[in-house]
Amino acid sequence: MDGEDPAIMATIIGLLGPDVVRVGSDPADIPHDKGAYLLALRLDRPVDLFRRNAGWQVEPGLYVYAGSAYGSGGLKARVARHLASTKRLHWHIDHLTVGAASISALISPGAFECALVERLLASGAFDLPHPGFGSSDCRRCDAHLLRHTGCSPEAPGVGP
Repeated sequence: MDGEDPAIMATIIGLLGPDVVRVGSDPADIPHDKGAYLLALRLDRPVDLFRRNAGWQVEPGLYVYAGSAYGSGGLKARVARHLASTKRLHWHIDHLTVGAASISALISPGAFECALVERLLASGAFDLPHPGFGSSDCRRCDAHLLRHTGCSPEAPGVGP
């Protein structure tokens, strides 16, 4: 796995600005705060996933996964687990993180992932490739996995 993908990081930071902080891959650099996080992933090959006797494929591309870390260990524990190259594959996102060509993390202490998802989707630069992915316990979002569309984001407050 190589470094971060500059295109997706620039888009996220441009849209969310000071509400997100880029963190390195060293867990010592990640605070114990509670809050939301984003994983920016580049998939260079398809990743096959299975759920309840059904399967689907996540196609190559740039993706953002939004999660929360309000439990024990906060952002440090959750993000460090996602960035680890070896781990027990428990959640669907684990299959993407171990199959990613690059992965980067951004944190937003005190924030909730749904608010970040809504802002990224409202920009027009992201869509929902797999409804339900990462949001099985969420009543607000259709998914917590977003795909970068390659489109330029809308300026805040500008739209049809």
